[in-house]
Amino acid sequence: MIDSIEALEAIYGLPHERAVRKQIGFLNEDYQAMVRVSPLVIVSSVGADGLDNSPRGDKAGFVRIIDERTLALPDRPGNNRIDTLRNVLQDSRVSLLFIIPGIGETLRVNGTATISAEPQLLESFAVNGKPAKTVLLVTVEAAFFHCSKAFVRSDAWNPETHLPRSALPSAGAFHKRLNDGQFDAETYDREAPKRVSDTLY
Repeated sequence: MIDSIEALEAIYGLPHERAVRKQIGFLNEDYQAMVRVSPLVIVSSVGADGLDNSPRGDKAGFVRIIDERTLALPDRPGNNRIDTLRNVLQDSRVSLLFIIPGIGETLRVNGTATISAEPQLLESFAVNGKPAKTVLLVTVEAAFFHCSKAFVRSDAWNPETHLPRSALPSAGAFHKRLNDGQFDAETYDREAPKRVSDTLY
């Protein structure tokens, strides 16, 4: 078992200088460009009840750049677990991973967050007349791009590798198994497209 930094470095060596230099304490012009075209962000947080990784998605540019050290991330209706928001109230540290379909590089942003329910701010993120539920305000402490190796290895953007949805159990099937078979999976799946469409915002 590896139990020290020295043991790790004996295997991996030290980071290349360029890997260190790409981390900065703000969003420069290039990093801002990545935020503006990303429709999908993974938000990581930590709290008393444990860790959370939660996807946030909307039209490209839905994460607003307030300035080079501040981002605003709207929160939309979901399952009301609000794991990320609960965590932020306990521990303000967050990490964001910006993903851009078709692009191998990702943008990683580490910082701290607060939760705003200021009416004008929520309204400024309205879609179809529905304001955001809350807005996560992230103060950037570190930002750096991650190379494309993960996407090259996984071939994730290649449509020929994409599975049909039928290759895995449906959401209704998940619920049915988790409820010891006492769940109407067929009705749930049949109504899912409209339910999702009606509750996006």
